[in-house]
Amino acid sequence: MFELSMPWWEFVFRAVVVYVVLLAMIRMSGKRTMGQFTAFDMLLIVLLGNAVQNALLGKDTSMTGGLLLAATLIILNWLVGFVTSRSKTAERILEGEPVVLARNGHVYRDVLRRELVSRDDLAKAMREAGCSDIEHVRLALLETDGHITIMSANPENGDSNVP
Repeated sequence: MFELSMPWWEFVFRAVVVYVVLLAMIRMSGKRTMGQFTAFDMLLIVLLGNAVQNALLGKDTSMTGGLLLAATLIILNWLVGFVTSRSKTAERILEGEPVVLARNGHVYRDVLRRELVSRDDLAKAMREAGCSDIEHVRLALLETDGHITIMSANPENGDSNVP
């Protein structure tokens, strides 16, 4: 139950490789993918965990191996948070930057397509921001976490310029 079937460092190495590869794959899937958590996303997470289980554990089924892997993954996650909180470059690489979807009433359709944002998603974000018309949108941003932020111009005073 506690005897490892491979050296301890191999568990750590496997965890680091799988963590880095999955982080890259998730990062490449786009901001909007991570911002919308649906039943399909939950299924994907469960299946990803199952898919990488053998890559992490190899032939080992010991409790010690599982706990070592869990500790390594938690430490890696903490390290990523630590590094991104202290380095703008690391944060930009790992989390990305906000993307402008619309400005001064003009929607950038090519950006919507590239970022996998539907017009319905943009319309929903506008409604949530209390903005009834695209002409009143001063700035619409796709944030790094996948959420859409709407800054509306005040239609009463005609202010539609981005400061």
